[in-house]
Amino acid sequence: MTTIYDIARAAGVSIATVSRVLNNPNMVSEKTRRRVEAVMKELNYSPNIVAAALSSKRTYSIGLLLPDITNPFFAEIARGAEDEGNRHGFNVIICNTDNQLEKEKNYVSLLLQKQVDGLIFATAETDHQVIREVHAKNLPLVLIAREMRDLVLDAVLVDNRKGAYLATRHLLDLGHRYIAMVSEPLTITSSIERLEGYQQALEEAGLAVQEKLLFQTPSTLAWGIEAGHRLMELSPPPTAVFAGNDVLAIGVIKGIREKGGKVPEDVSVVGFDNTILAEVSDPPLTTVAQPIYEMGILATRKLINRLQSKTSSRVERTILQAELVVRKSTQPPKCNNYP
Repeated sequence: MTTIYDIARAAGVSIATVSRVLNNPNMVSEKTRRRVEAVMKELNYSPNIVAAALSSKRTYSIGLLLPDITNPFFAEIARGAEDEGNRHGFNVIICNTDNQLEKEKNYVSLLLQKQVDGLIFATAETDHQVIREVHAKNLPLVLIAREMRDLVLDAVLVDNRKGAYLATRHLLDLGHRYIAMVSEPLTITSSIERLEGYQQALEEAGLAVQEKLLFQTPSTLAWGIEAGHRLMELSPPPTAVFAGNDVLAIGVIKGIREKGGKVPEDVSVVGFDNTILAEVSDPPLTTVAQPIYEMGILATRKLINRLQSKTSSRVERTILQAELVVRKSTQPPKCNNYP
């Protein structure tokens, strides 16, 4: 069986250098790290994870809790987190909670039993008891895409308010004045912030926010379709819709069509996320782009840096910028339906 001593001898480095490549790769120059990793691959070396855990009191594993892995947004976050974890020798355990509290509690309990080194939550809500309990145990954790307003934790976020403002401003600039919003429930901070951006744009245009044009719904295609049906049943229906994410936007488009409407001829639709769905939808979806893959990388790097004592005890909130991507799902209204 190949040992760390064999790797050091073949790579022409010290045993300590090999150990740093395995445990603290950022402390080794890229040239040396690549040479050592190439020798490991050539000699088919597999580190003894159990032994490493005993000596370092780490398992080199991270739990990533997602609400819905079928949503391309969370799938891309997972890809970024997994890639960054692997670069630093950490395994990322992905848990799909389906937004079910009991399921999340069970996953967290299992992860704690497995003694994961830290957790990344993409499931945070404004009042989230599971996260509070984990935080009380002093286990390192990072929030991604969502946060808790009354609990200050490391987080990687996007400027949701600005992104929603850009989406609504785009529709206003096209001439729309009767704009609906379909969002996830307002128990999620990102949904609250996107609603605030939507409201800001309307208020700046001198338009009132109308409750009948605001829909909160679970983030699934089926619920997006239902929202599209309900919007088309309004009298008059809106000329434009801002959807809180791409999944809901695609559902809204389908719902509008099932009620005889056309997108964008009758109703313009804007999404949020810029997932692969936005590019392949019919018509291609105008949406707000988040650096999703980068968010997964940064959240994992932030957690690993804290585990390796490379960051101060000060909490760090990283807020990334959102950008509007204009495609074919929006155009000026045929007529102004504003009642």
